[in-house]
Parts: sequence; C-alpha cells; structure tokens
Amino acid sequence: MSETFLITGPDNPPATILLAHGAGAPMDSKSMTAASEALVGKGFRIARFEFAYMAARRTSDARKPPPKAETLIPEYMEAVKEVASSGPLIIGGKSMGGRVASIIADELYDQGAICGLLCLGYPFHPPGKPQQLRTAHLRNLRSPTLICQGTRDEFGTREEVETYPLSPAISLRWLEDGDHDLAPRKKISGFSVADHLATMAASVKAWADENCLR
Repeated sequence: MSETFLITGPDNPPATILLAHGAGAPMDSKSMTAASEALVGKGFRIARFEFAYMAARRTSDARKPPPKAETLIPEYMEAVKEVASSGPLIIGGKSMGGRVASIIADELYDQGAICGLLCLGYPFHPPGKPQQLRTAHLRNLRSPTLICQGTRDEFGTREEVETYPLSPAISLRWLEDGDHDLAPRKKISGFSVADHLATMAASVKAWADENCLR
C-alpha cells in the first residue's frame, strides 16, 4: 500500500473519514476530490489513500487490471492502523474502496476501532450483470452503515437494491437520477452535481451525529 495519505480538513475534527478509491480511478480523481471537499465542508477530516496497484500506475505506464476486492483487505487494514485519528474514525470509500471497507467493517467495529462505514456508490453487482451480487456479507452487517447511491447507478439501481435483503444497520441515501459518481442529468432531474454532493455531505453529517458523535 502507498504510505501516503491525502488529508484535507481540520486538525481537530469531530470525526475522521478514511476513504479508498474505486477500481479504475485514483484517490485524487475528480469525483473523489469533489466528494471529499463536500465532506470537509461539514467539518470532517478526510484521509484518502491508494492501494498499491493504483499507486504503481503513477510511476509506470503498465495498466494491470485491478485485483479482486478480497485481496486488498490487508492493505485497507494497514491503512486503518497508519492513519492518525485522535477521535472517531469512519471507514469507507468510492465503489470498490467502499466494498473492501464493508468486508472488514464488523471486525474493526467490534474492536472499537471504527464507529461506522460510509460507501459512496456501492458496487452491488457488475454493470450489466445483476445476477452477480456482492451483497452476501451485507445481510448481517452490524456496523452502522450509510450508503449514498444514485438511483440510476449501473452498479445497483434503486429498483434493484430495494429487493435485496440488507441488514437493518444499513441506511441508504438515494440521490435522484444520480449515476455511479452520484451525478444527475440536470435537464432531466432538475439537480446539479453540486446539489447532490451537498445532500450527500449533509446526510453523512446527520448520520454521523447519530452514530459516531453522541
């Protein structure tokens, strides 16, 4: 894993959010940066990090496909150990990053190492393959969890996700007409990307107030 964290936000926040990137874009992608800025605007300290395969792309022209999510668990666990957090810690990420975090969340929650899980665009299934669900471990998840999802996300639309047996510990915040980056089609939905990011950040703050900051 890259030992470098990209940290934004105050030095003494009410909570730190550790975010991992998605399968195909780095920690400083446009969508991750915009989401991080929105969360910083609500007072959070955001610590982004990259898995080794993504960090290697910065120094090599080789474009190996991303590894399976399960193989990245040790790297995420190491990031939890390395990130400096004096207060409550929330783990999560964009797409695959959130999926990896969700696999380890209960272990860390039981240890008292984290207070919750935040997924920005959870990859419930690969695009075009709704039968290949990635939800088995979400049925009995115990960690307080917030998933912010666009209603037309090709990795899991609202119509699809509402049929899944998910743990009651999971809260879903739907963004109307949002895609996998939570971005809506303004002419169709009447919302802008900025609108949805503001709603996402406000939802995270309200959820964190209830689950992490009491």
